[in-house]
Amino acid sequence: MTATQTPVLTLTLNPALDMATTVAAVVPDQKLRCSEPLLDPGGGGLNVSRAIAALGGESLALVALGGLTGDRLAGLIRRESVPFLALTAPGETRQSLTVTDASTGQQYRFMLPGPVWSETDQDRVFLLLRASARQGAIGVISGSQPPGVPVDFPARLARSMPGLNVVLDTSGAPLREAIADPIPGLAVLRMDDEEAEACAGRKLETRAQSADFASELVLKGVAKQVIIARGADGSVMAEAGRRLFAKAAKVRLVSRVGAGDSFVAGYVLATARGQDSAAALAYGAAAASAAVTTDATQLCHLADVERLLPECVVSAI
Repeated sequence: MTATQTPVLTLTLNPALDMATTVAAVVPDQKLRCSEPLLDPGGGGLNVSRAIAALGGESLALVALGGLTGDRLAGLIRRESVPFLALTAPGETRQSLTVTDASTGQQYRFMLPGPVWSETDQDRVFLLLRASARQGAIGVISGSQPPGVPVDFPARLARSMPGLNVVLDTSGAPLREAIADPIPGLAVLRMDDEEAEACAGRKLETRAQSADFASELVLKGVAKQVIIARGADGSVMAEAGRRLFAKAAKVRLVSRVGAGDSFVAGYVLATARGQDSAAALAYGAAAASAAVTTDATQLCHLADVERLLPECVVSAI
């Protein structure tokens, strides 16, 4: 790690070999001729590390890999010059497929399940985290959980990262568990607007309503900072005594894939470089805005982020 950046550690237990292709039109009962597929490493934490590298930062990605697909995925990670440490997965690494219908521009995403993790497999992760964690570093837990792990697995992972500032970006049952039974000392919790509405049990139609819910979670002790993404509108963040909104840049939408991971990468990297939460929120918003202008499984590009950053104005709510 450079002297000017706090170390960043990302964890991906359910990575994927992401394939993206295009067909003239998606129609049933016919052979659909696909374009040459794009292959990229996939998975929440791994995507965060990839985006951090694209933004000129550094991180160490802990990635569970297995089988021939895992070998191929490792090669793709090396191609992008992302430092990583491989953990042996209990089975074949999964694959995912994104198909774009050229006639409509709509995307269809097919996500295969990963291998099932036993308790013994899970214990190996905890040992690796304890060995890899560095006091004061930022730890990112992001992406889907592998089959077989309990709903409180993010909390158990966080406890295995003592001394780290943990950023959790999750959804579904693990998100509800993190809210119902807060993880002690959690630095950042991020979710999108649909997940936030499901957890709040009400519509969050305005920025103020999103900020209200985020503030409720901060006061409850769920996390020191709570971020709610509001799609093309931008992102809301609440922390003790402050509520902020970062406007998303106006761009032409190509693909929403990777926008959330790019946001986390931008936010974490800015924080690791010593910027305050307002500047980090703006940088995350610019990274997310840049990501939606790239094809399929590609992420943000530094030049685009720097160009869009002035548009991602931060204001108090």
